[in-house]
Amino acid sequence: MTSPAAEDAVVRTASAAVGGPLGGLAHGRRRWFSAVGLLLLLTALTFAIGMVSKQTCYNATWTNGESRYTNFCYSDLPYLYVDRGLAEHEWPYSSDPEVRARYQQVMEYPAGISYYAWATAHVTDWLTDTPDEDERHLVETSSFWGLPGMLHEIRVFIIVNVIGFAVAALLSVWFLARTHRRRPWDAAAFALAPVLAVTGVINWDMLAVVFVAGALWAWSRDRPLLTGILIGLGCATKLYPLFLLGGLVVICLRRRRYYDLAVAALATILAWVLANLPAMATGLEQWKVFWSFNSERGPDLGSLWLVAQQASDAAISAQTVNLVSWAFFIAWCSGVLIIGLTARETPRLAQLGFLIVAGFLLVNKVYSPQYVLWLLPLAVLAVPRWRDQLIWQAGELIYFVAVWWYLADLLAGSGGDQPAYWFAILARVAAEVYLVVVVVREIYEPWRDPVRWTEAREEAEDSQPSRTISSNEVAV
Repeated sequence: MTSPAAEDAVVRTASAAVGGPLGGLAHGRRRWFSAVGLLLLLTALTFAIGMVSKQTCYNATWTNGESRYTNFCYSDLPYLYVDRGLAEHEWPYSSDPEVRARYQQVMEYPAGISYYAWATAHVTDWLTDTPDEDERHLVETSSFWGLPGMLHEIRVFIIVNVIGFAVAALLSVWFLARTHRRRPWDAAAFALAPVLAVTGVINWDMLAVVFVAGALWAWSRDRPLLTGILIGLGCATKLYPLFLLGGLVVICLRRRRYYDLAVAALATILAWVLANLPAMATGLEQWKVFWSFNSERGPDLGSLWLVAQQASDAAISAQTVNLVSWAFFIAWCSGVLIIGLTARETPRLAQLGFLIVAGFLLVNKVYSPQYVLWLLPLAVLAVPRWRDQLIWQAGELIYFVAVWWYLADLLAGSGGDQPAYWFAILARVAAEVYLVVVVVREIYEPWRDPVRWTEAREEAEDSQPSRTISSNEVAV
């Protein structure tokens, strides 16, 4: 097992505060010590700190207006619980005309998230003493927040969801720690990530993170079928896990693993279809809302498109954004393919996956604060170096603070513009581009990649011929 302090200057410096570098216990000389166990504990601690930071909003059940932004504790969950029919336990893909008339907005998320939200709404009902659906149906949805017991019910819904997110985070770090057998400590950058603490409960994105982490682990174990299943389930939860297939294309072309690529791709398609089938069968039009909603969306929060639109005072249509962003993304993916095929060694899946997802987010029409979680499991394995992780996450945290101040209208200039918010968006983009450059450099110069160091050392150890000890040496 590698020692983080031996190869990472940041860890070596920080270790002085806790007694120095890892010793014998961390290198497997005591059975009761487990690197993975410690990483799970650190993940739980980070997630708990994140929950404590939301205490202000939790106590006020997210009814505290502007302070939900100034205290950085906003979450979509309580509002969607009331506004999307979850409080009445309505199936998200119901085509019942009465339900659609009562809730004109349907869940604008992929099926996996809608299933999870619906299931946790039923668990909430089981845990709380609330009116039945018929009694609640007599009340207008606009007055739900004022119903007796509703605020308590919303808090229970949040707790139920957060428990699920915490489990997803723990599973994610377990997968990441076991992806490289000799480098479990690389997952510490996930376990201790500030962005995990501050964005983990804004929305349901943690559900997709665990599938990405699982796919990275499954591929490292040469399990293309399981890899494809996890990618497919992840894609049914959020679209971006599909981009891991692009990384598999590069790897399998270089290593001529065409059969494994076909297995992973078919498993992805099958898993995605099966996961979406209940939604499509019960409410095809409602299922299509995710696709139409994103297609019709114009420049939105956190995007370079928003900066361009606000700075130029020119309206940018959704059609223009769609055309240009997809053209850019196709060109970006072509560039990743060229990089992957021309590198002297086959890039790792985490490296390729990070490049593709980063390209998608750089030009996407919206960048919600929790989207950083899309990159997190890929980034910690693609660049297992604390200096680079801290630089990248610093940019993400600048944006995290700025987006809430922007929504609270605290960054407005004399003309109503908010250039400080534009700066925060550019800082985030610059931090992501920095990490992209680091990944590309290490793909072309693999001797800079810490994972390659470990692989080279393992190969050297394996190639060492066993030497027979002579009787004279024994005597000595």
